[in-house]
Amino acid sequence: MSFPLLTLSWAVPAAGAIVTAALPAATTEARRNTARWTALAFSAVTLVLAAVAAARFTPGGTRFQLTEHHSWISDFGIGYSLGVDGIAVALVLLTAVLVPVVMIAAWHDADPQAPVAENTFENRRRTQGFFALILAVEAMVLLSFESTDVFLFYVLFEAMLIPMYFLIGGFGDRTQGEDARQRSYAAVKFLLYNLVGGLVMLAAVIGLYVITAQQHIGTGGAAGSFDLPTLTHALSTGRLHLSGTAEKAVFLGFMFAFAVKAPLWPFHTWLPNAMGEATPAIAVLITAVVDKVGTFAMLRYCLELFPGASKTFAPVIMVLALIGIVYGALLAVGQKDIKRLVAYVSLSHFGFIILGIFAMTSQAQSGAALYMVNHGVATAALLLIAGFLMSRRGSRYIADFGGVQKVAPILAGTFLVAGLATLSLPGLGPFVSEFLVLVGTFERYPVLGVIATVGIVLAALYVLVLYQRTMTGPVKEGVAGMKDLKARELVVVTPLIALLLVLGFYPKPIADMINPAVRATLSDVHQTDPAIQHPVTAAKINGGDQK
Repeated sequence: MSFPLLTLSWAVPAAGAIVTAALPAATTEARRNTARWTALAFSAVTLVLAAVAAARFTPGGTRFQLTEHHSWISDFGIGYSLGVDGIAVALVLLTAVLVPVVMIAAWHDADPQAPVAENTFENRRRTQGFFALILAVEAMVLLSFESTDVFLFYVLFEAMLIPMYFLIGGFGDRTQGEDARQRSYAAVKFLLYNLVGGLVMLAAVIGLYVITAQQHIGTGGAAGSFDLPTLTHALSTGRLHLSGTAEKAVFLGFMFAFAVKAPLWPFHTWLPNAMGEATPAIAVLITAVVDKVGTFAMLRYCLELFPGASKTFAPVIMVLALIGIVYGALLAVGQKDIKRLVAYVSLSHFGFIILGIFAMTSQAQSGAALYMVNHGVATAALLLIAGFLMSRRGSRYIADFGGVQKVAPILAGTFLVAGLATLSLPGLGPFVSEFLVLVGTFERYPVLGVIATVGIVLAALYVLVLYQRTMTGPVKEGVAGMKDLKARELVVVTPLIALLLVLGFYPKPIADMINPAVRATLSDVHQTDPAIQHPVTAAKINGGDQK
């Protein structure tokens, strides 16, 4: 049996969560530091394991690599089955990179704000609990990317909601001194929306098993199966047949859950509340890490298990994605709260990702998969730098800032770079992915491709207006004494800015991993790129001499 690298990659942060939570009560700064460094060490080991997994992955090789399989609930064909394709490897790397960055950015987020009673949770357990929950989220997200068993994925899809609920509700933003009821409302709304989506998905998972059991797809004595490679192989060979009505019903069950998680308009309303009430670091976990599970699952499960239904509903889903692009960008323009602005920006960007997935061309899907990575890095940079800005001023409202570039030029400069990445400036990572999505969408749906470009125009508006209002102009009274980025904050910002530049000028290593998985997905959906219609180009490609 090969070395269980994938198991180790999620087991390390899971063990780290347990160890961090079990540390002695953090009644002093020294003990709080012990909890912080312990959690950071486990996340660093996880990053090393993710890098090793990426190094051992062979682009263009077998679809699923580094595989592991053990029987779990054999009577129902449920197994502990792991494997990664190029898209999963890229997202595993993204998660492993962002979590230690988030921890360093959130170094003091769980500190007591004022002296508190000796034996209260506020004084004794906040730091351990905060960092343990971050590690728990990391473990569950990594395992969801690595799972090739539908039921195992469902368990992780639901389980990650619990630590996120406590991170939003129990460790929410204290910048403005908001009533804790607002944080509780945001946390409950996040949990309920996603639980409803998960319950609908559970019905679809059961329906999928019933269909596979009726057709005796299972192995090892089980009537049905949840193993993704087994199911896709059975579909491709005709051994598994889904009737039109059944396929559409089960597809909608999966898609609804993923649309809530992603989020896709109009299932997005939990996102502005959750990001508004979470700390900037936890907001990064929400939109740059956890929400990627939804878009990843659309590619891996919706398209591969239900190719007919995916093609049937693709135009509707793309229209919803297009509405999300324009709607999110328009609302971002009018926001007064920086974090809610970034939340609506993310809604717009997720619209681009989903548009690319369901355009079902190689360029659009490659762009969508690459966009998941680039969006994660760009949004993390913008949110964390904004977090440093808000913590200095004690406010998250745009109107309270002005003239920051005169007193904190490094902070303003890095904020500008992160903002320009968000509007997909050429030379920064998101440009390549957004360009591929638009070109690939235009190939099959030219009208939708043209309308989607409106999102680019609006992005320039909300980013540049945000920068102008906060960083330029006269120095406002509360900004006058603002300090520039400190060493710890530069440790957070520097790798993110570097990644944006590297992915902007040289995305080839990530693209090389992603492209074979995209081609395999399109093959499973029985889709090919549209034929080139331009007569001159077509003649050259076909070796002719027509003009």
